[in-house]
Amino acid sequence: MAREQKLPRPARSDAALAKRAGELVDTYLDGRRYPSSIRWVSTMRTRWASCTPSDGTIRMSVRLASMPPWVLDYVLVHELAHLRVAGHDERFWALVNRYPRCERARGYLDGVSAAAPLPIAPDLEDDMSDDDCAAAADQRPANGSSSSVA
Repeated sequence: MAREQKLPRPARSDAALAKRAGELVDTYLDGRRYPSSIRWVSTMRTRWASCTPSDGTIRMSVRLASMPPWVLDYVLVHELAHLRVAGHDERFWALVNRYPRCERARGYLDGVSAAAPLPIAPDLEDDMSDDDCAAAADQRPANGSSSSVA
């Protein structure tokens, strides 16, 4: 029987989290608006993460550390996008949807929440539908580069 290859898990140090956040800002968010601080927290009960745009802080639930790296990256991109756009309007989702596994990661988190069952609500009522998320992903340039969003 073949052994299943294990994917590396995200590092649980705040320094590793900050390093990854910087890489994601550079890759998907035009190198703009790095967090002033980012840290793991164990006290989150109803959210995967939170951001305070006014002071640039991001807090990530330690529950994310056991998830696949691409899921953590999606949550990081989501919170990093809040440093540029506080709400969940079209500009915000245009930034988040630059991340190529947006729809897949959202589905993964929805499944984890439903299976647990965790008291974590779906993203937000004003989120884009799955069709809108996929459509925005389809609009990404084929070469992998990001388009500019005002």
